[in-house]
Amino acid sequence: MDILNKIEDVLGHLSPSEQTVASFILSNLNFSATAPINLLAEKAGVSHASITRLAKSLGCKNVRDLKFRLSQSAAVGERFTSQQVIEKKKISHVYTSIHEILALNAGLIDEQVVEAASKVVCAARQCLIFGVGGGSSVMAQEAHNRLFRLDVLSNAYSDPMMMRMVASTINKGDVVLCLSLSGVTPDVYDAAMIAKEYGAKIITICPDSELAQIAHFHLPIKTQESDYIFKPSAARYVMLAAIDMLSSEVAVLNQKRSKEKLRRLKTQLDKHRDNNSDAMPVDKRFPLGD
Repeated sequence: MDILNKIEDVLGHLSPSEQTVASFILSNLNFSATAPINLLAEKAGVSHASITRLAKSLGCKNVRDLKFRLSQSAAVGERFTSQQVIEKKKISHVYTSIHEILALNAGLIDEQVVEAASKVVCAARQCLIFGVGGGSSVMAQEAHNRLFRLDVLSNAYSDPMMMRMVASTINKGDVVLCLSLSGVTPDVYDAAMIAKEYGAKIITICPDSELAQIAHFHLPIKTQESDYIFKPSAARYVMLAAIDMLSSEVAVLNQKRSKEKLRRLKTQLDKHRDNNSDAMPVDKRFPLGD
């Protein structure tokens, strides 16, 4: 149960004393989650019985259950529950946050680990890429976009059941690239363990975590979230940089084959653009299919 949402939903239907303590809780979440019931009642200006009745009205077993659920909401962070209006930041904040997270991660990934992981990718029959959630699923597709053009047979998966299924069909020596901005991704972890059981090599791009510990090659990243919750996480740029490091090394190691694939790609893209343009472009150094 999302207790804060529940309070908001029923607030207008509570008794006056229950409304008083409910409003106090919404405005003082951290205090309400940790304070003894007698102190909570005193600060809210109600009786113990009013808090007990509120717990029942919210569908909680008792006051202890209510406080437990309040503690869960408080753990999410005051930046998401505060009633204070958040001031808009300048657009330059986007660039600043990207610069800061990249600076924090500079030098974190060992070049020798990248080289070793890339050799495994080049030697593998296929590379499966796992990532779930808003950021990692997009990055999984991006990793596939980087690798297929380098003559690496790859595919990206974000559906938990599909990850388990393809992991169970993998062959010894194949590679699984696991992406997670948090490192705490049960679906990716479980699928990676299945693949590892069947002899796959595991590469992870994630913070230090249980997922990192099961990897044969770990490319570590660090996240740093600010209190400005309305801007998407800049940490995804760090994951993108790690993917670029890996794919660039693969391209160099596999350069005879990758160069030919890139040449074909460039030829066909230029032909497509020329056929759909009234004038020949002056500069043909466009990104390769990006």
